Amino acid sequence: MGTLSTQQIENVLQSQSICRLACTNGREPYLVPISYYYDGKYLYFQSLKGKKIEWMRKHPSVAIEVSIIQGLHRYQSVLISGEFEELNGNVKDDAQKKMNDEIFSLMSRSRIHPFGHSVLENDVDVVEEKPFLFRVKITSRSGRCEGM
Repeated sequence: MGTLSTQQIENVLQSQSICRLACTNGREPYLVPISYYYDGKYLYFQSLKGKKIEWMRKHPSVAIEVSIIQGLHRYQSVLISGEFEELNGNVKDDAQKKMNDEIFSLMSRSRIHPFGHSVLENDVDVVEEKPFLFRVKITSRSGRCEGM
């Protein structure tokens, strides 16, 4: 097992779009997978309002894990500590554009059935349901690897 260099950490963060975000209500942890966009200083997120947003508003310190896993003994993993920040105004608009350009363009529309590729009548476009944008300012980061 080894330690990732600063450049290797940057490479992992730039090359991935899914992470695990951990927050707390002060008593218990909550961990969720979520897509992100990284600009070199912040990780940007878009989500439905719910438990994690409520908790992060009260307890803004969060932890994030981003990994490239190619096998049990072949991986790179980055751990981040950071601070939750709600986005408003121009910062929110800029983040929405980056999320649309960099992340959501990678996803297939939720209304396309994976087998028949027909549109499902009652399905809702997930992107339209995610109006809340936030970012995490990175306060510390570290990385470990094995076999890579």
